[in-house]
Order: sequence, then C-alpha cells, then structure tokens
Amino acid sequence: MKTTKIRFGVVGTNFITDWVIAGARQDDRFELTAVYSRTQETADAFARKHAIPHTFTDLEEMASSPLIDAVYIASPNFLHARQSILCMRHGKHVLCEKPLASNAREVREMIATASENKVTLMEAMKPTLTPNFRSVRENLHRLGDVRRYFSCYCQYSSRYDKYKQGIILNAFDPKMSNGAMMDIGIYTLYPLIVLFGKPKHVEASGILLSSGVDGQGAVNLLYDGMNATILYSKIVDSVLPTEIQGEDGNILLDRINIIRSVTYSPRVRASSGKGVSAAPEDISYPTDKDEYFYEVEEFINLIEQNRPESAVNSWTNSLATIEIIDEIRRQQGIVYPADH
Repeated sequence: MKTTKIRFGVVGTNFITDWVIAGARQDDRFELTAVYSRTQETADAFARKHAIPHTFTDLEEMASSPLIDAVYIASPNFLHARQSILCMRHGKHVLCEKPLASNAREVREMIATASENKVTLMEAMKPTLTPNFRSVRENLHRLGDVRRYFSCYCQYSSRYDKYKQGIILNAFDPKMSNGAMMDIGIYTLYPLIVLFGKPKHVEASGILLSSGVDGQGAVNLLYDGMNATILYSKIVDSVLPTEIQGEDGNILLDRINIIRSVTYSPRVRASSGKGVSAAPEDISYPTDKDEYFYEVEEFINLIEQNRPESAVNSWTNSLATIEIIDEIRRQQGIVYPADH
C-alpha cells in the first residue's frame, strides 16, 4: 500500500528547523518540498543542506503554491500569527512553533482563520506529545488528590554573553516578542495546562533586562486544592526536575522540555510505627524515535483525519497558555510592539 505524502514547506532556516526536519523524516508521510527565506542565498543554502527541491523568497507565493499541503513555521515569534494566517487563508495546514503567537489576541485570530478555512492548526509544543508525557497522563490517577505541580527550566542562553556586551540578539529583543517565558518558560506552563486546565489565580515576578524582556521569572498558580510553581530563566542554569505531588505518591520528570525519564514513587506509609515504602517505579516508555518526531506525527494524523486541532495541543490549551503568559507579562511590565 502506497503511503500518502504530506508535502511541507518550511518558514525559518535556523537550527530548530534543522532539528524538526530530522525528526519529521522518521515519518514516511513527511515530504519536504519547499523552503521560504527572505533572501535567495539563504534559501538556496538551506535547500542544498536538506535536499529541498523548491525555494521561495515571497511567502504569499509559497502559500498559494500547489506544490505544498502544509507549512511548518519557525520564524521569530512576532511573525507567527501573520505568517500562519496568510498560509491558512490559502488553504494550507499550519504547524507553528511555540509560542503560537505574541499574545492571546493573535492566537484567537489564528484559530478563527483555521476554522474559516477548514485547515489544521497546531502549536509545535513537543514534550506534551511524547510517549513519556503520555505515561504521566496515564499514571496521574495513582497520585490520588494532586496537591502540587512544580516545574523548572533554567538554561543560560548562549546569547546572554552577547547581551552583556551590548549586542541585543533576537532572544532578548522585545520587537521579536521574545524573552525567558516566551522562549523556555512556556515549556513549564503548557504541560500544566494540558494536565490540569486553567488556574484560578496567577501571581508572577521576575527580573527584567534593560532591553525590556524578562531574563527569568517565577510564577505561582492556584487551583482548587492544588498549587503550581514554575521557575524559568535564560540567565542561569538549573538541574531541578519537574515533580507532580499527590497524597498517594509523586511523579518525577527529569526535564520538562526533553522528558527522558519518568518515575512514580508511592507515598511512604506507616506500618507499626515504621515507614514502609515501595521502590520508585520507572514508568518511562522506551523509544527509538527523535524527540521531534511525535509533533509531526500528530500533525500529519490530524490532516489525514480531517481534524482541525489536536486533542492534546488543542486550541483551548494553546489559548489558555498564552492568556496566562499575557497576565504574567502584565504583572512583570513586559510589553511587545505586537501588543499594540
């Protein structure tokens, strides 16, 4: 039986696109057909690197081309909404890098456009679609009443040294709708929303850099009967894991952005005055697939099934996440040109 191919165009020629292509090519249905870049030289170089047959320097020309069925967008954050909407209006399915857009207003516009044009739109939030995150969801009931979610992702940015020299690259530029939360803090927040929905209350603090973006932050989120705390930074490193704490046990994830290991530990129970506990249980799923494979697999499945959105990386979850990020930015005093 012949495999149906989904022909992709890519927008963005950075290392993230390299990584996604490597994972996507593990799915036989993925066919890389075109690349868009602002300059022909960059487009040609990327096309040679990945054996891409067609190049474009006009995005509308690529969006209207019959050569492609879907577009993967990995441009700077402030362009996500504009470029996604253009492609969807031409009937193309869109897999857009996280964050889906600069703010909730833009995300709502993207969702409306997807609905109007009957195309698939999905945020490329990779951890929540992996087998190991599925294991978390499958084993969550073993924790009993969940009381706390804690997640930490702090990674000293390779671009921070340049920043300290007075060179502001995209990672620390508010014009790009960037900063610590948008870049890596979202990894700690999105899984929380997938697992537990939207919180009742959000309280945020952080360190703002002179450029106007956040270098790091801490957020407390209140649910009925549960607290959540997320820590994120682009100016320090951390080796702290992610943990979900319940009355009957805990689930530990080694890293929230790349979940290699998931462990369930039942609560220590008293017996005759002595603590008795079972050994921690490795509930990780072994896999031979690239970490980026699963988001592309999910996206192609949606296209083949004529489904507009993922049940996991859903429009509801993406919108709730960006609404919380908007509130975090409001409390921290972070404003992007895209907000106006």
